[in-house]
Amino acid sequence: MAERIPDALPAIATGPGERLIAPAAARNRDVILEVLRPLLPASGLVLEIASGTGEHVAHFARATPHLVWQPSDPMPQARASIAAWAAEAGLATIRPPLALDAASLDWPLAQADAILCINMIHISPWEATQGLMRGAGALLPPRGRLFLYGPYRRAGVPTAPSNEAFDADLRRRDPRWGLRDLEAVAACAAAHGIALEQVVEMPANNLLVIFRQPS
Repeated sequence: MAERIPDALPAIATGPGERLIAPAAARNRDVILEVLRPLLPASGLVLEIASGTGEHVAHFARATPHLVWQPSDPMPQARASIAAWAAEAGLATIRPPLALDAASLDWPLAQADAILCINMIHISPWEATQGLMRGAGALLPPRGRLFLYGPYRRAGVPTAPSNEAFDADLRRRDPRWGLRDLEAVAACAAAHGIALEQVVEMPANNLLVIFRQPS
């Protein structure tokens, strides 16, 4: 696979109003949607964890009018951007963003039919991954899916040089950050009753990792 700039931790520019713009979102949103579309539920609510700028949720909501989307982010500036992108999209199927920290023991909603998390696990402490799996285990219904997108290390698979450099940069920024071993993430999910279902190779040395609640 050709070396490309990693999609994660992109530079963020300011758009009209309070909208933030992450260049990676325009690069990866369609390929992510292509994988998600046949796997999302036929109806119900999709919770997005760490929605960031809000560009993904606005794009996905336009393409899936049968679903209600619940964005979230712990950062006030991100929530303002999400709300601005939702207003620009003009869709009633995007709920106001929640102030949700994945690591928290108390999530501000009781259920979700699917959960999506893009480019969070490597730019947050391990406690956020543990909280994500704990929350997903509590919220998802039987056969409900959790979708993760981003770069990972995998046993027996060489890590791309661009991802090695990216990992080193992340750890310089914060020693609690960095590319996670997919096997450790899957073990964390399993500890909360969620099974690894599928791993999809994506552009720019990323993966879309799909977990599922048992029946």
